[in-house]
Amino acid sequence: MCVIGEEEFLKLQSKYKVIYPFNEALLDGDGYVLTVKEDVTMNYLEHHNLLSNEVVFVPPSYVAHLTAKSIFGRMGLSFLNAAKVHSGFIGRLVLEAVNLNNARKPITIRRSDPFMHFELNSRVGRPSPYLGRYTFQYMSEDEVKMYVDLVSREMPDLYDVKKLRQLAEDRVTASAQVTL
Repeated sequence: MCVIGEEEFLKLQSKYKVIYPFNEALLDGDGYVLTVKEDVTMNYLEHHNLLSNEVVFVPPSYVAHLTAKSIFGRMGLSFLNAAKVHSGFIGRLVLEAVNLNNARKPITIRRSDPFMHFELNSRVGRPSPYLGRYTFQYMSEDEVKMYVDLVSREMPDLYDVKKLRQLAEDRVTASAQVTL
């Protein structure tokens, strides 16, 4: 695997809408910096599932790697979920975090704050896109349509459009739907 540089990232962005909405100012070296959908203040030991403002699409020949912006780590925010996003995933990311601030102070994350690095890594082997229950999670009807149309047009041999439409219909739209 190898990290995809900015030039290649921009080509993928142009062709596949890897990040939506996309803001060129949030490009950061070899990747993109995601933001959160809503402002949140976390008290000491409080756990939150933070939803990315951006929809991400990891093209099937790639996997994504996430790392937190170090400013939040220095404040005491700890990230609990895996740092990998499956190839072929389409949806908003849920970033699990807990406030472990040594001074027991609240931590506020604002909607516009650069929050999480998102980097694409190439993968070898036959693409096997993610088609699990979190496909299209927290996406609007218009966003789902945009991506179903995109993958149907660009990758007709990799995605079963009928299955995609069913996943879209059954997608997670609220945190209460997330269960084990």
